[in-house]
Amino acid sequence: MRTKRITGAVVALSIILTYSMAFAGWGGWRGSGGWGMGSQYNRMYNPATVETVSGTVELVDKVTPMKGMNYGIHLMIKTDKETIAVHLGPSWYIERLDAKIEKGDRIEVKGSKVTIDGKPAIIAAEVKKGDNILVLRDSQGIPAWAGWRK
Repeated sequence: MRTKRITGAVVALSIILTYSMAFAGWGGWRGSGGWGMGSQYNRMYNPATVETVSGTVELVDKVTPMKGMNYGIHLMIKTDKETIAVHLGPSWYIERLDAKIEKGDRIEVKGSKVTIDGKPAIIAAEVKKGDNILVLRDSQGIPAWAGWRK
């Protein structure tokens, strides 16, 4: 009789714990936050639309590129022709790098020109500041933070 009670309590506790983790969100490993290889955002990167622009950093900010994503690091750079948004990558990756990009820096960005929210933007593959080059994606657009690859 006592064994049945204990077994019942363990089962009930397991069910409660499972549902609470499912509805409250588990605090453990959360994946890429929408920045993974198969995400809708990363599928926007197109090697055929890669271009290089140079300019001065007007703004360094955090943005959420698409609904459901974790925020990322975003620049606004002023070129000779326009001021354009540059998406570097997820904040959890970019903020841990030694490379720092600040307002007023003169940089060169190589990346895929896309349209986000009806406005032109560049999803960066490389950022050059002085003699330093920050590589964020390879020639196919695979992010440096992607981890496991085929």
